Amino acid sequence: MLRRLLSAPAPILGFADAAITGLWAVAGLRRPAPPPERDRTLTLTVVDRQVVARDENVVALTLAAADGAPLPQWHPGSHLDIHLPSGRVRQYSLCGDPARRTEYRIAVRRIPDGGGGSVEVHDHLPTGSAVTTSGPRNAFPLAVPGYGSPTQRLRFIAGGIGITPILPMLGMAERLGVDWSMIYVGRSPESIPFLDEVRRYGDRIAIRTDNEYGIPTADDLLGECPDGTTVYACGPAQMLTLVRQRLISRDDVELHFERFAAAPVVDGEAFIVTVASTGTEISVAADETLLAALQRGGVNPPYSCQQGFCGTCRTHVLDGVVQHRDTLLTTPERDSGLMLTCVSRAPGGEQLTLDL
Repeated sequence: MLRRLLSAPAPILGFADAAITGLWAVAGLRRPAPPPERDRTLTLTVVDRQVVARDENVVALTLAAADGAPLPQWHPGSHLDIHLPSGRVRQYSLCGDPARRTEYRIAVRRIPDGGGGSVEVHDHLPTGSAVTTSGPRNAFPLAVPGYGSPTQRLRFIAGGIGITPILPMLGMAERLGVDWSMIYVGRSPESIPFLDEVRRYGDRIAIRTDNEYGIPTADDLLGECPDGTTVYACGPAQMLTLVRQRLISRDDVELHFERFAAAPVVDGEAFIVTVASTGTEISVAADETLLAALQRGGVNPPYSCQQGFCGTCRTHVLDGVVQHRDTLLTTPERDSGLMLTCVSRAPGGEQLTLDL
């Protein structure tokens, strides 16, 4: 019924709206105001901190509601948009047990020369401190063989901190009796987080470190990978590139992957951006994101995922043509002049003026 109404000709819709308005007038009633948008903000307290890599560069935080109330449900592959006390917003994969409804667990690797979020978590987020979030979101969902997926087996590939979204997937695959295998790679045993949790799965998981075996090849990462396999991979860009290149001609294997860093710019062209508040012009290189160019030029707009799905870097464009490369913004948002500076850009030789 709704679909037919939305596709009806404009005059019919106009008549229907007029008729409804008339009914309210005849009855002498005031049209009810739409309900206010529900505030979905959750305040979470850090109730536990654990170092989960021997090199001490990865810390796991357990988060809970202050009153211990149940938290919104989540599924493997989900993440939280964490609003840190400084105002920074960062995405962290949920790496605990979805069955534990009163707590969330995330893990963060310290990146000294990053955007500051990981350092803040490590140095300024002790037990008892608070963060906020709008709840779990899932951009990397797991489809299980026999439970909505035609695939026959799963192959998991994790590199370093890329283990975080994979951990809950392992638990689900094991509980459901799915045929699965995994390779877990890293620089050294000291740099790999959650080793004890991973090792409880025995020889289903191969742990391979660069210092002992060298950098893995695509064949090392994929294993046998017979027909009917679905691959879930999370890790550094080089690892994901190897896997994608090897599977590009395999129409009998599904690949799902998640990056934990910005994707490289593909088919970009150089352009100019103008910061409206100062008149500063910044050149954006063909292989550089607009966000990176702004930061290089001393402009620090808000950002988070750097992959075009969280929306934190939404910025108004005052002038210029945008090449939208995200999948988040709606057509009305784009028409109103919004863009995401982390992935979108301008055609070569063009100029954008941003409301910054």
